[in-house]
Amino acid sequence: MLLRFLGAAGSVTGSCYLLSTGTQSILVDCGLFQGPKALRERNYQPFPVDPGSLSHILLTHAHIDHSGRIPYLVKHGFRGRVLATGATVDLCEVMLPDSGHVQEMEVEQKNRRGQRAGRERIEPIYSAADGLAALSFFDRVGYGQEADLGAFRVRFLDAGHILGSAMAEVTVVGEGIRILFSGDLGNENYHPLLAGPTAVEETDYLLIESTYGNRLHQDTRDPADLLAEVVNEAYARGGPLVIPAFAAERTQDLLYFLHRLWEGGRIPPVPVYIDSPMAIAATAVFEKHHECYGTQVQDMLCKGEEPLDFPALHYARTVEESQALNKLQGPAVIISASGMADAGRIRHHLKHNLWRPEATVLFVGYQAEGTLGRSLLEGAARVTIFGEEITVRARIKSLDVFSGHADQKGLLAWAGHFRVPPRLTFVVHGEPEAAARLARLLTEERGWPVIIPAWLQEHVLTGSAPAPTLAQVRESLDRKIGLLESRGDPARIAEALKRLRELDEYLEQVG
Repeated sequence: MLLRFLGAAGSVTGSCYLLSTGTQSILVDCGLFQGPKALRERNYQPFPVDPGSLSHILLTHAHIDHSGRIPYLVKHGFRGRVLATGATVDLCEVMLPDSGHVQEMEVEQKNRRGQRAGRERIEPIYSAADGLAALSFFDRVGYGQEADLGAFRVRFLDAGHILGSAMAEVTVVGEGIRILFSGDLGNENYHPLLAGPTAVEETDYLLIESTYGNRLHQDTRDPADLLAEVVNEAYARGGPLVIPAFAAERTQDLLYFLHRLWEGGRIPPVPVYIDSPMAIAATAVFEKHHECYGTQVQDMLCKGEEPLDFPALHYARTVEESQALNKLQGPAVIISASGMADAGRIRHHLKHNLWRPEATVLFVGYQAEGTLGRSLLEGAARVTIFGEEITVRARIKSLDVFSGHADQKGLLAWAGHFRVPPRLTFVVHGEPEAAARLARLLTEERGWPVIIPAWLQEHVLTGSAPAPTLAQVRESLDRKIGLLESRGDPARIAEALKRLRELDEYLEQVG
């Protein structure tokens, strides 16, 4: 049983993992690399395995860094099936053709500049038509429903990250090996629309994301209060509030909070524009999948409220409507994709507003290394957009309370549900410092065996290794308690002792 790390190893993006037996190979996720040029160039390289040799792709959620290379695989011979939840499939129907369209537009611009410089033409990774063609390979699988793939069985569990997001639990038939792919785990303490990630108590091997493995979400105030503060400040400055936001999930989160603020009279009657065809279509998907909502939003729906709509909301559907937003005078809220400001219509709005001192730019999500968003957050005085140098005079703000990712505390809390440590845990989907910090905590405080894999690294998984004995678990927890005692942390010592008692009870039950 071979596990190979084809993406999101040593980096946040490009999520892709290969599972192979002697007879069958499957992928878990197949996302585009984003961020620095060296990472993005991997998208143009031949895929590390023959796409035609893969029987299935298990897709944890629709974000492009998890789904964005699926059309590329189909274009190059993949003829298997892509399994995902219904909401993920519906979001991919919006996002994959749009991803191809964005690539076509960006390549067209590069070719125009390249022609003048005498360079050869380049081709997009795939086109909008390729993105559309890939959708015929998708099948829907509900949460908790078991799918038989031959050498593998798979079950999706709610990850609480975006609409339809899932962990993939893969069982190797005949070997008794269970591998759990966490996907992206949701921020249980924040998420306004969705429930938190499902608690899991057992697995043999675990791949856990580490996007926020070295950080905590610092601000615990109500996101509505924080957003109201920014909107009111931007309104007082007299200019637009430009918000780069991912089309799927973050845009809808913002609509939910703006709905609350508008209904409560806590923000002025400022017009709100959604300028992203994909975000508009994704919002329609959200309105279709009420079954994915958490209890708070379900209660709103029962009362006849529509959580993602309010009278000040407008949609810019056409290019002409989008261009008109850059001629607006006075305050307005413009929400546009992409969330890291590396593609899409948001780049036009930043080009037209970053140089304006009365404008405000608000980031509400993670900004990967090497992206335009990261440069602006780090205080860049000048940036280049569409080949033009822009001086940054706008006010740059950030609210990390909107993150859809569990932070370090949330990741450790979710990992704390395991009654017995996995045989081996792979820390993935994080920048090196974040992955190293989470790995250190799991090793030192939990006594878990942990590996941080490198890109293209392989590991052999076996079903023969015995599960940890009670003595081994006790030794691990004793080591953890010793560390906590040295730090004077009585609350966490009590938590460790409680887990020890739970383990005693559990092991007695299972013999």
